[in-house]
Amino acid sequence: MSTSDSYLHLAVALDGAGWHPAAWREPGARPGELFTAGYWADLARTAERGLLDLLTVEDALGLQSGDHLTPAGRDTGRVQGRLDAQLVAAFLAPLTSSIGLVPTVTTTHTEPFHVASAISTLDHDSHGRAGWRVQTSFRADEAAHFGRRDIPVITRENRDTPAGRALVAELFDEAADAVETVRRLWDSWEDDAEIRDAATGRFLDRDKVHHVDVRTPYFAVRGPAIVPRPPQGQPLVVSLAHGYDPALLAARVGDVVFTTPHDADDAARVVAQVRTAERAAGRTAPPLKILGDVVVVLGGTDSQARDRLARLDANIPLSSDAAVLATTPAGLADTLLDWRRAGLDGFRLRPAVLPTDLTAIVDGLVPELQRRGAFRTAYTGTTLRERFGLARPLSRYAAGADPAAVPAISPSAISPNSDSPNTAGATA
Repeated sequence: MSTSDSYLHLAVALDGAGWHPAAWREPGARPGELFTAGYWADLARTAERGLLDLLTVEDALGLQSGDHLTPAGRDTGRVQGRLDAQLVAAFLAPLTSSIGLVPTVTTTHTEPFHVASAISTLDHDSHGRAGWRVQTSFRADEAAHFGRRDIPVITRENRDTPAGRALVAELFDEAADAVETVRRLWDSWEDDAEIRDAATGRFLDRDKVHHVDVRTPYFAVRGPAIVPRPPQGQPLVVSLAHGYDPALLAARVGDVVFTTPHDADDAARVVAQVRTAERAAGRTAPPLKILGDVVVVLGGTDSQARDRLARLDANIPLSSDAAVLATTPAGLADTLLDWRRAGLDGFRLRPAVLPTDLTAIVDGLVPELQRRGAFRTAYTGTTLRERFGLARPLSRYAAGADPAAVPAISPSAISPNSDSPNTAGATA
């Protein structure tokens, strides 16, 4: 492996004190600083020192629990509460220079107009390093925070019933509509819409600012956006897929998909599932980049790593959708490169304990991968899209734009005139 195209993509998922529920009790953890700006700045700077592609910031609309379908109970042994992911990313933008910043934003109860404004602003603040991790909410207690809709209680037992499957399909359809609406709002200002000509008194070319006129079963958005077009044109859209339905969502509207393989054979199955979803969605955009999620517990020896995990589990056992790898940096490199042969483009690493395992990733895993020619030795490109080999698309409303430049959803969910530029424009 000798070219930059052969390098692994590496991302890190930041969540509280780490992905193990007992992480906050570990030596080196900083539980008293979880809600401070300095804590998140230190994590981001460490991740950037390791040349990682991007960091994601976890978020949700309810307190943490041991299961994404289950409301938080009276369990006082795990971290509860978190800072807003969008605002954390915005704070980190001027404190970093190269790493991608990808907050989690839930589509189910969040207005697409607000999301478009926030992520576009983050892209301006970071000079083209913003992304959006799309997430849906299946929890009835989260719906109760807003009072706009009722979501029945979904459990692992009733999720596979006709009613459960119908709700899942509805929430994923809504998410696809939300992402497509946000993408249209990002495109609603053409790149040269701002004239800024003091001599003529014209700041804006109103013919280059467009209504999007979205009408879906879930919301209606007139547009245009209030934030000028993002530096990337289309900030990176990512999501997590545990199965076919979320893989189909990613295929419809995403750029990168996180998956949860548990071994090399499972990685091959996951890659095949994503490619099947792309064909089913009629995807015309570039193929999804597929990253595998793994929880990492690192030590100087395999025995030390396993002892760390056992100590953590003795407090609160970890229940994880992703594989848990307790090993050395060299052992982790072996596993990642083995799984990569199945067709994965890289990995999103979930440090079990922060900052301990993030530091081990940066100071142990990254140099090991570099020695093997599998990871970059310096950042290249200036935007997050460039890092993933994605061109900057024209606004879909601009003359000569390629409508296939970004993923599109079924036109039945979007008003038939929404692809047509608004000739009336917006008020200058």
